[in-house]
Amino acid sequence: MRFLDMPPVRAGIRRGLPAPPDGARLLAMARLWFFALSLAALVARGADGRPNIVLILADDLGWSDLGCYGGEIRTPQLDALAAGGLRMTQFYNSARCCPSRASLLTGLYPHQAGVGYMTADRGEAFPGYRGRLNERCVTLAQVLKLAGYRTAMSGKWHVGDDVSPVARGFDDFYGFPRGYGVDSFDPRMMVRLPGGRPQREYREGEFFATDAITDHALDFLAGLRGGAGPWFLYIAYQAPHFPVQTLPEDAGGYAEIYAAGWDAIRERRFSRQKAMGLMPEGVALTPRSRIPHPEAARRIGSMTDDNINPPWASLDADRRADLARRMAAFAGMVTGMDRNIGRIVEDLRKHGELEKTLILFLSDNGACAEWEPFGFDLDRPAPPPAPGTGINMGTQKAPNLLRRGEALAELGGPDSFISYGCAWANASNTPFRLYKHYCHEGGIRTPLIAHWPSGIRARGELRHQPGHLIDIMATCAEVSGAPYPKEIGGKPIQPMEGKSLVPAFRNEAIERDALFWEHEGNAAIRAGDMKLVRRGRGGAWELYDMKADRTELKDLAASQPDKAKELAERWRAWAERAHVVPYPEQGDGKKKGKGKNKKGATE
Repeated sequence: MRFLDMPPVRAGIRRGLPAPPDGARLLAMARLWFFALSLAALVARGADGRPNIVLILADDLGWSDLGCYGGEIRTPQLDALAAGGLRMTQFYNSARCCPSRASLLTGLYPHQAGVGYMTADRGEAFPGYRGRLNERCVTLAQVLKLAGYRTAMSGKWHVGDDVSPVARGFDDFYGFPRGYGVDSFDPRMMVRLPGGRPQREYREGEFFATDAITDHALDFLAGLRGGAGPWFLYIAYQAPHFPVQTLPEDAGGYAEIYAAGWDAIRERRFSRQKAMGLMPEGVALTPRSRIPHPEAARRIGSMTDDNINPPWASLDADRRADLARRMAAFAGMVTGMDRNIGRIVEDLRKHGELEKTLILFLSDNGACAEWEPFGFDLDRPAPPPAPGTGINMGTQKAPNLLRRGEALAELGGPDSFISYGCAWANASNTPFRLYKHYCHEGGIRTPLIAHWPSGIRARGELRHQPGHLIDIMATCAEVSGAPYPKEIGGKPIQPMEGKSLVPAFRNEAIERDALFWEHEGNAAIRAGDMKLVRRGRGGAWELYDMKADRTELKDLAASQPDKAKELAERWRAWAERAHVVPYPEQGDGKKKGKGKNKKGATE
């Protein structure tokens, strides 16, 4: 019987029936007692209907990159999960890596968890910007352990350089607790926690980060099966975050596809999205988005007269060939992640666990535009990496290297540390405008796939209810029966902000007041179908009807000033409550004040 199909428990026994004789009564009581003991044993083994939970997070994946969200990238494993479950079309993140991970793990808005910006500590005067999970929040792993779940994590942590995953509820960890990315061909950036636990060794040339994260996730699964009760596995891939690197077999054939250019790719993706029902009729594709860092564009030579991403046809042949290869490497990275997710699914199927496992897949933010249309090239990190420490270097001043001829084959390989630029990021975020960092839809909309055959009746269906990363905590608490604590170790814990997605699984409404965002001064509030959004602290508020205008093209602020004022006041009240204010001096991207990030990382 499926979790969501379970009938309510019948209260009491129907009256009017004759009482059984004493012997029969004793036998019935004995049978009832035996059933209760058996049920207790089933609960102890996790066979009570509570699912195992696999939470999979992609890194910098755009809303339209997956095949099941309109993309041309080969993602058959994720497409199959979507066909066997459901996709949410209006699911949101918190605009950037660290804040999104804080929200996902805690069920709070990022500033409430202490991670309103990145991992630099702004000091006690700014509690929303301490750069690490604070003591007034609790993670998914900590909550699920209260219900008897065993826990493991593999991949990217990024919610505090001095906060260990094993200190926040995870029994086992493999990956990199520090840094925004890794050299996908170098195993030295990874660490196994707690120290001394078994860790795989790789021969020269064998290691690739996406594969290794999955290798250890599979090892953790084998160990989780050895205990009693259900389990929780969090897999946080580094893909497709820069440095964009791929195995050649995963990227095969993509350079030819992307030779068509970002304008054609955006049109094709949008057409498929409309055919799939992901976008309602009447919604328009946004024009090409603005270049986010004009200074970098002028230095590299990619600046346009109107500060908008250039038309593909305006580029010379050498530049188009270079950019097609950069996007091919990005697509290969996504395909490699999908291939590895297939390994997880197959392992669950082989062990008879797929039916009773809730799999949630999503991305931490919109595609990354850093910083201009041509993309950057980083130097190899020096000195040699320390275990558990990934890449944390700044990128705003990084150069762009144009490859020609045979050098094109280097792009995405072990000797290149590249990004793919803001124009391809714009295509990844089709049909929306803007990117990661921003609170317009291109920055905060994420795909979400939910697959749980024994608990979700939907097969290949869409859900249009708005949802947010803060909802994952409430969802996991409901399906697991885990109690959300009011305190841990005598210290008070903030109540979770999100709502369970279980009603949406049944295609019912999620009752909530509003959703809120802030990052680097970019801000938004969505209440019902109305969304107020601004770009930068000094930017004008824009108002959109998200039911009629999903791509934010018709600003209603001037025609509905009262609604804009009301939402702005509600946002300010939330900002005070959620520790968004007081602001540290970070709006210009400079690292000032106590806890300065000496490496100047921009992520």
